Amino acid sequence: MPAKHERNKCAEHALPIQDCLDVISGKWKLPILGSLMEGKKRFKELERAIPHITPRMLSKELRALEMNQLVKRTVYDTVMVEYEMAPYGHSLRKVLNEMNEWGTQHRKRIMTTEPIVEEVAEMVESCV
Repeated sequence: MPAKHERNKCAEHALPIQDCLDVISGKWKLPILGSLMEGKKRFKELERAIPHITPRMLSKELRALEMNQLVKRTVYDTVMVEYEMAPYGHSLRKVLNEMNEWGTQHRKRIMTTEPIVEEVAEMVESCV
């Protein structure tokens, strides 16, 4: 019985993390959010700010982010549309900053092999 209970607790813990990853994962969502964290932008400004994104993909990702209440779309007239972080979207700022910090540390760690070699050597020595 305890093993099943532990699996349920693990699943309960993992579900919110998976929800978060589902909302922000993909090649384009983080660059879009990062660009909008800097301030309001029109569609073409976003397109120029994010290299290699197609208009179709930008539109699709913006719709998904809007559906999840992270991005606000404002139509001023039939031709001018502006995008900005929705109030709820700003709640991601801390998460994105923490991901940036972790990624920076991780990159440093894996780009330098010496600490990893030392850790492996220590693990091998402790097994002998």
